[in-house]
Amino acid sequence: MSAYLDARLGRIYDWMAREGTALAMFEDSEGHRDPSIRWLTGHPGDALLFLSVDRKAALVPWDNNMAALYAEADAIIPYGEFERQPMKALKGIARYLKLPRGSKVEISPETSYTSFLRYIEEVSDYDILCRSGGVHEEVRQMRCVKDEEEIRIYREAAAITNDLMDQIEARVRQEKFRTETDVALFIEVESRKRGCEGTGFETLAAGPGRSFGIHAFPAYTDAPFASQGLSILDFGLRYQGYTTDVTMTFAREPSKPQERLLNLTERAYKLALTLVGEGISTRAVSVAVDELFTKNRKIMPHALGHGIGLETHEGPYLRSRADNTGSLGAGMIFTLEPGLYDPVHGGCRLENDVLVTGGGVEVLTSSRIVRL
Repeated sequence: MSAYLDARLGRIYDWMAREGTALAMFEDSEGHRDPSIRWLTGHPGDALLFLSVDRKAALVPWDNNMAALYAEADAIIPYGEFERQPMKALKGIARYLKLPRGSKVEISPETSYTSFLRYIEEVSDYDILCRSGGVHEEVRQMRCVKDEEEIRIYREAAAITNDLMDQIEARVRQEKFRTETDVALFIEVESRKRGCEGTGFETLAAGPGRSFGIHAFPAYTDAPFASQGLSILDFGLRYQGYTTDVTMTFAREPSKPQERLLNLTERAYKLALTLVGEGISTRAVSVAVDELFTKNRKIMPHALGHGIGLETHEGPYLRSRADNTGSLGAGMIFTLEPGLYDPVHGGCRLENDVLVTGGGVEVLTSSRIVRL
């Protein structure tokens, strides 16, 4: 097993030992996605993962061929052997691992109440736990801090993202892109040519007639893009499982009100970048940006940023809500994305991906406001 996967698993096994959890079950299936399985085994998806306190990992994949190609685990047992039923898989793996009766077994806290009751009934030999603050939350917290391998992947993903942004700007200036669809499809095709798995989320390309929305609906159309006014392009590239997330604004012959929106957004981004760093309160940074907008009689209707990784939105969260008590730490990668939106003048947003290091911060991406 690779050193990085082994280290991740080791931390979880240690936590399980302290908590008295004998077996933890993770599920990544349609309607119940959990990329932690990929983080722990390398398997790209659709599987169950069982971790035992005696430091054994048993993967139960839906596609055994994909598991043979990508996964690392102590045991790989096809899901079909358990009739593709999670409760039967749990019982089968518990027997395989010789789990003592009465042992504590944790399942996902996102399990429905009716399913939880079925687990209790059908897996009655064990103490089934379905709780907040358990092993699943602990894993999500661990994933907030990227290790050296994840940071290496992110730097490569950012380089590809930056290259595409440069090419998009050049083609817009050359008037080779005229519609939202032109831009969105270019990203889809070119990202895959560069080894990406695709986009991290549906590309949002909104021309001047639709940029007033935080997330335009539909995500892109055949409407004009980068014509007179403000256009927003929000996209991310998924590379080796990890997604970038950037937003560019294209401003062509902006009016005075539009220029004011652009300037305020740039000021907010620069302010946020000066404030972030190791040990800094995520809420404090968000409040400072909100206060800047408030002083200028503007309101940002969304959070300042969020963590990125195997999911497009994960911890840490940079928002001004009173219940946000988190702080930034070295190894965290997150977005800074201040934005303003006006139903008449349109919207603008500037978003980059930032890594906290022991010595400060590293801006991984090179998004910007493009004035045409």
